Amino acid sequence: MVPEIKTIGIIGAGQMGSGIAHVCALAGLDVRLNDLSDDRINKGLATINGNLARQVAKGAIEDGVRKAAVGRIAAASTYEGLSECDLVIEAATEDEAIKRQILQKLCPVLRPDAMVATNTSSISITRLAASTDRPERFIGIHFMNPVPVMQLVELIRGIATEDPTFESAKAFINKLGKTTTVAEDFPAFIVNRILLPMINEAIYVLYEGVGSVDSIDVAMKLGANHPMGPLALADFIGLDTCLSIMQVLHEGLADSKYRPCPLLVKYVEAGWLGRKAKRGFYDYRGEHPVPTR
Repeated sequence: MVPEIKTIGIIGAGQMGSGIAHVCALAGLDVRLNDLSDDRINKGLATINGNLARQVAKGAIEDGVRKAAVGRIAAASTYEGLSECDLVIEAATEDEAIKRQILQKLCPVLRPDAMVATNTSSISITRLAASTDRPERFIGIHFMNPVPVMQLVELIRGIATEDPTFESAKAFINKLGKTTTVAEDFPAFIVNRILLPMINEAIYVLYEGVGSVDSIDVAMKLGANHPMGPLALADFIGLDTCLSIMQVLHEGLADSKYRPCPLLVKYVEAGWLGRKAKRGFYDYRGEHPVPTR
């Protein structure tokens, strides 16, 4: 029997976690949102409110739908607040040690039949599953950013993931009105295995002086019909996330073609992480983004 998912727990109220909460609540699911502090949870709830209000302003949803969605999301300041969830999705920072720690603390408070998923964009599902007490009910559900806008969700089974877990996760994604693509459990899966080396190569092109930030982004937008240039996209994703995915690829596949560009490392060391830090390949502190190189 495929377990039905009605109540979702989300760990991490940042960009990804709040986006997942948003689409789940719109689809009629009850949501429990958790983070390290009430302040972070409240910030996530404010983001969801703002994004739903924008959808109302655009005429995408009615105000009654917005109110009902907001009413379905509740704060869970502790893991105990997630104890009645059918599925809990971990959407914390892209750091394996942090994710493992969360999963180890989370599992003891959950119902034995509850499913657990990770929104990791690159880390081994099998390894993360091994730090839980239910590897057969553990799966990778990788949403794309921004979650309310992006249609695709990557579904990744670990070596122990059982069929009912997979089928249940697939039904859950369908309920959200999104499209599933199934990836094998290899570093960075499908989207980031292709996308991040392209971004890393764009940073090498900048590093080697082949083109400026502006010329690289204009070239790819107008020459390859990309909606956003690779450097602007890197800033949007977060340069720390880009670096961590490239490190996972480099370590996991042991191929020099995945070596993170030294310039990417330098930007991360400087704390220039992109939009969220107001500086990356562009400076976002003024009215319009200005290239930093």
